[in-house]
Amino acid sequence: MTNSRRPACLNRTMLAAIGVVLLAAGVFALATHFRVLHLVDPGAPVVPGIDPPPTWALYATAGTAVLVGLLALRWLLAQVVRGPRAPTWREDTDLGHTELSASTAVAPLAEELRGYPGVHDARATLTGPRNAPELALIIVIEQDADPADVRHQLQDEGLPRLRQALELDTVPTDIEFRFAIATTRSLR
Repeated sequence: MTNSRRPACLNRTMLAAIGVVLLAAGVFALATHFRVLHLVDPGAPVVPGIDPPPTWALYATAGTAVLVGLLALRWLLAQVVRGPRAPTWREDTDLGHTELSASTAVAPLAEELRGYPGVHDARATLTGPRNAPELALIIVIEQDADPADVRHQLQDEGLPRLRQALELDTVPTDIEFRFAIATTRSLR
C-alpha cells in the first residue's frame, strides 16, 4: 500500500468497525426481544417513568434508520470502486481484428512519468471510446519537486508520444498532483 492510500484504508477500516459494532447491537436487541438472550427483560422500559412514544414516531424512526443504513451501505460500496474501468478498443479491418486494452496503451506513459525528475510514482487511466478517449493521470511527486516542471516535460515529451502511438490528434487530459509523504530517519 502506498502512503497516499493510507487515509482511504483508515476510512474503510473505521467504516467496517462501526458497521460491525452497529450490527452486533442490532443482533443483541433482536435476540433480547425474541427472548433468545435473557440478559435484559424485554418488557422492561429503557428509561423508567416515561410514557412510550406514539406509534407513528416508532415507524418514522425505523424508516429513517433503514434509509440511513442504506445510504451508509451505498457509501461503503462506493469506497470499493477505484475508478473508471479501462475499455478495450476493437478495430476490424480487411487485414484482421485488433484489440487493445486502454490500460496497456497508457502503461508506457506511466512508466516514462516515473522516470521524470522529482516524480515518485505515476498512474494513468485511459477511458472512453477509441474516437474520444480521456486520460486521467495521478502523479505523486517528491516534496521539493516543481509540478510545473513535470507538467511541461509531460506536455513536451510524454503526451505527444502517446498521441502519436494512438494515432490521435488530441487526448483530453486530467492531471492530479500529489506530494509524496516525507519519511525521516532517526539516528541513534
